[in-house]
Amino acid sequence: MLTFARCAVKRYKCLHINKLNERIFTARTGILNNKLYFCTNNLYSRTIMATAYLQHNENRLSQSKSPYLLQHKNNPVDWYPWGEEAIQKARRENKLIFLSVGYSTCHWCHVMERESFENDNIAKIMNENFINIKVDREERPDVDKMYMSFVTAISGSGGWPMSVFLTPNLEPVFGGTYFPPDERYFGQPSFPSVLQQISKQWRENPGRVANSGKEIIAALASSSKLGGGTDLPSFPSVKKGIDQLMRSYEPKFGGFGHAPKFPQPSNFNLIFAYYARNSNDPNAKRALQACLHTLECMRRGGIHDHVSQGFARYSTDSEWHVPHFEKMLYDQAQLAVAYTNAYLATKNEVWKDVVDDILTYVSRDLSDASGGFYSAEDADSYPYEGANEKKEGAFCVWTFDELQNHLEGINFKDGSPVFPVFCEHFGVSSKGNVSPSKDPHKELTGKNVLIMRKSEEETADKHQVKVEELKLIFKRALNKLHEIRQSRPRPHLDDKIIAAWNGLMLTGFARAGFIFNNKNYLDRAQQNAEFLEKYLCTDEGTLIRSIYKGPDHPIQISEPIHGFADDYAFVIRGFLDLHMALQDEHWLQLAYNLQKKMDSLFWDETEGAYYQSPAGDPHIMIRLKEDQDGAEPTSSSVAVENLVRLGALLDDATCMEKARKTLSAFKDRIDKIPVALTEMLCGFMMYNHGLTEVSVAGRRNSTDTAALVNVLRENLIPDLGFLYFDQESSYDFIKSTKPAFKDCVMIGEEATAYVCRNKSCAPPCTNRADLANILKTI
Repeated sequence: MLTFARCAVKRYKCLHINKLNERIFTARTGILNNKLYFCTNNLYSRTIMATAYLQHNENRLSQSKSPYLLQHKNNPVDWYPWGEEAIQKARRENKLIFLSVGYSTCHWCHVMERESFENDNIAKIMNENFINIKVDREERPDVDKMYMSFVTAISGSGGWPMSVFLTPNLEPVFGGTYFPPDERYFGQPSFPSVLQQISKQWRENPGRVANSGKEIIAALASSSKLGGGTDLPSFPSVKKGIDQLMRSYEPKFGGFGHAPKFPQPSNFNLIFAYYARNSNDPNAKRALQACLHTLECMRRGGIHDHVSQGFARYSTDSEWHVPHFEKMLYDQAQLAVAYTNAYLATKNEVWKDVVDDILTYVSRDLSDASGGFYSAEDADSYPYEGANEKKEGAFCVWTFDELQNHLEGINFKDGSPVFPVFCEHFGVSSKGNVSPSKDPHKELTGKNVLIMRKSEEETADKHQVKVEELKLIFKRALNKLHEIRQSRPRPHLDDKIIAAWNGLMLTGFARAGFIFNNKNYLDRAQQNAEFLEKYLCTDEGTLIRSIYKGPDHPIQISEPIHGFADDYAFVIRGFLDLHMALQDEHWLQLAYNLQKKMDSLFWDETEGAYYQSPAGDPHIMIRLKEDQDGAEPTSSSVAVENLVRLGALLDDATCMEKARKTLSAFKDRIDKIPVALTEMLCGFMMYNHGLTEVSVAGRRNSTDTAALVNVLRENLIPDLGFLYFDQESSYDFIKSTKPAFKDCVMIGEEATAYVCRNKSCAPPCTNRADLANILKTI
């Protein structure tokens, strides 16, 4: 769901949308009997409709590898995948296109399928009047972004499933998100009535509808211009972004905004980066405490799966208690980095434990044997074997009696049972701990979502138990519950392997592996990088968007989907982070080559910054640039950081110039509403301050080399660029781009560190205390 959780973002979006609405409103007059119905995505007021599953012959989607498209292969709807066949059929038959966009773990997508797409009568209307196309938004983010811009502009919000009606020439004329099968919600038309009225308008006045579509595309194209110039954003915009973020901070339970609460990792990145550079600033300290309090409330909350690890997508309430239970790879990846940074900022071991929790979950449940990472686990599952209907959270929740039965026999050292203390600590109630206000569909009645109501220290103190004993006994209890869970029907696994999300997860493992000096994390990171190079990098040096789980090894579709800008940006960052952790220049060179390819495919020579999609696709009406760091950062935001890192490490002026031009392109956005681009603010700070370049010359695996490298591991340095030179390796690639590195040698047979920033260097040093002092002052 596209949400603007921060008030400032909402205000900015409304201003942007209203201007576009004025043009689109005029273009759309006459659609649906001169009435504009704006459908918004309300995830919290739905009605589950038990619908008998009808077995039909498989449609064209059965040939897909997308888990989302395969979920619809037995619908009576005559679905087409996005592509030339469907579009040409619409043009030959002069029919409107109904475009349905979603993803396999989308709860409301499942609801609309049960209610409408499995309904023979509704399918008949669709098949007779429209060419129906189904798109997996995770496969085709360009299609999703283009038409979501339209839906958001006309309604003020968006979400999935996205439902858009297009002319045969692909111009949008009407759209929304979820439509009910009947008029059960006040002011919202039923899906059949929408289908019938739009098809009637097209039959009676196709020219008028087509013209409105052309005007809408023109309005969208005009509104997509960034309006930047050649000047950089003003540096006070960084502090302004922190101030805007703090105004939306909810102090009781943490988070930036009110329910529903999303993790928003880019916000954490900004705060950690700002604090690292301004640790004595009272505003930076307050922001850090807000960030840490939010991460702690999330750790304790029901959004955190205390039994089987990992984090759910978001919390439906302000307490982080009742989550939307789906688990996304990109959340795990970014939260692993956030909790790693929390550890660096505080040295509190609890954050290290959370990182291990996340990476354990991903390694166990989202990993392919070949090295790739799967995309997500669904929120819905069958409550028991043989059940007819899935329920949200069924895999994760517990009744009081279940917990009492499963935890029987687990006792403290004094023989007292753990169960009463467990219930108190995790908020378990005999009647269930989910209030009716948090459960409008009655799926969680009598169920418990585990949430830590107290810290481990508080619970241990109250019951006069040592903290370590309490943690160990709770771990034993939670492990027992995890084992019990494995006997339940599992949620659907989206086993699509996406380059961009694997790049994010590669960063998560590589960063944690480097900071905690953990070989298991680093081995998993390297395995993933080798997977990306083998399966998703082509011989031409380009990236493929996705690949799919096979019986023995990953399988690819006959016409692979080419990578998008976020695939390149996130994979490049992953390779850079792996290089910093392993100091194998192969990954640095591969990152550099991919950056050059990204520049050639996505760079806007006129305005600067990166388009989301490459040129040349006749079915993409508008090449858009992402302009908000949300659940994932934008490709341009991450590219700024990548460009600065590559430019400094390899002395490449073109990289630095592209970083500058990208920031200039977003100047208006950053200066007006910096909180919308929190990840780009991190890149802006990196560009302004310059990379902290640390080169260490020493013997590999020696104690004096390790002592210097450990200084880098122990400090929060968001702009760190680290290169290591032993005396045996040639480092041909690095030295070919930056010849000065040949001067990085050991002094007096001791490991030696060289620290530079913006082409200004401190004297070389050979002991960790001197290095730590230099890093504080340079």
